[in-house]
Amino acid sequence: MSKKDLSQGAMNQPENNDEEMTVTLDLEDGSCVTCAVITILSVEKKDYIVLLPLAEDGENHDGMVWFYRYFENEADPNEEPVLEYIEDDEEYDMVSDAFDEYLDNVEFDELIDEE
Repeated sequence: MSKKDLSQGAMNQPENNDEEMTVTLDLEDGSCVTCAVITILSVEKKDYIVLLPLAEDGENHDGMVWFYRYFENEADPNEEPVLEYIEDDEEYDMVSDAFDEYLDNVEFDELIDEE
């Protein structure tokens, strides 16, 4: 995954339960990317957000996900969350492994629900 340059974006809550939550990232090159929020993971007492970048048609065509450190201001729930790059390869690998485990658990839960 290549790291993206971003400034503060906006999180959009779904209007109904069938829609996914999205975040719009303003990239340093002036472009914007809308991403679906896959999950927020806690790894070693830090929170990370997993984003699925979406093309203009609302679909993801390459299966790539982006990981960022994720911070919320608990004193002001209306304040936009802050996303930070993960520049350390070891930290990135830990988040990637946690996401793989998350995916394994989701697949297992789906199998259980089908029975």
